[in-house]
Amino acid sequence: MLSRTADNLYWIARYMERADTAARLLEVGSRISLIPSAHGYRSEWDSLLQASGMAEGFLRKYGDPVQRNLESWLFFDRDNPSSVASSITAARENGRIVRTALTTQVWDALNTAFQELRVLERKERSRLELSELVDWVTRQTAMVRGAIDATLLRNDGYSFLNIGYYLERADNTARLMDVKYYVLLPRVEFVGSGLDNYQWSTLLRAMGAQRAFHWAYGGEVTSAKIADFLILNRQCPRSLTTCVAGIENHLSRLAKAYGRETELQDRARALLAALEAETVERIFEEGLHEYLSRFIGEAAELGGAIHEVYLSGEMR
Repeated sequence: MLSRTADNLYWIARYMERADTAARLLEVGSRISLIPSAHGYRSEWDSLLQASGMAEGFLRKYGDPVQRNLESWLFFDRDNPSSVASSITAARENGRIVRTALTTQVWDALNTAFQELRVLERKERSRLELSELVDWVTRQTAMVRGAIDATLLRNDGYSFLNIGYYLERADNTARLMDVKYYVLLPRVEFVGSGLDNYQWSTLLRAMGAQRAFHWAYGGEVTSAKIADFLILNRQCPRSLTTCVAGIENHLSRLAKAYGRETELQDRARALLAALEAETVERIFEEGLHEYLSRFIGEAAELGGAIHEVYLSGEMR
């Protein structure tokens, strides 16, 4: 497969997963903002910006982190390259470029999301409920992913799509978890409180993982259980371990298809082994924010190496 085709497929998946996450970030902020404020807590919207890595661009354009501005920035604003509108548009454009590498069903799902987005953009913002926007995004992204899984040939193109999905989802799961860190100031008296646990439950709901969490763990919701579920548990489709295992699997498939391994396969195996050897106790001892920040950096380095090896046109 040509590297530019692989690159387009990889970014279709990353952009659609990025759109899904932007919507989920809005839902997290909206739900947490309904909690009565308490002394010692930062602004939930400022927290969301900091954890998502979008604070600088937002502050330059809007300044005040209030919900209406955040909705515009994360959903509609084309000046934000990670907004829902920017991400869906970019995914559809990448799909148009490699139209012949996609099935009719995948292209129709991408194009439908883009055309319905244009309809939404023409509506008055006051008539658009945030919950409806979030539901629309999660539905469109699920349709694209479902079409990919149901209709695409399991070749190298399928692997590049999945590497994009898993890498973006791993980064986004870590960032969504980090929103919780930024909401709560590091004061020990808040940890384990009812408010603390409510915020963790809100995070699970926004990630569509609440029912699965209760199936896996049951009983009381605690930060340790949720960290285990979203970082280490392979049964969770959004966990960091599941995502890295998916990346490692598809990199191994590429190595087999192309007849040789590269440094990437070793790097992915090492990252997966480190996750599988980790414990929640050690993560909390290091500090959840510090651990997540380190993982985000490692995922970014892996993404850069994937580009250098497979997507830059100079396979090494």
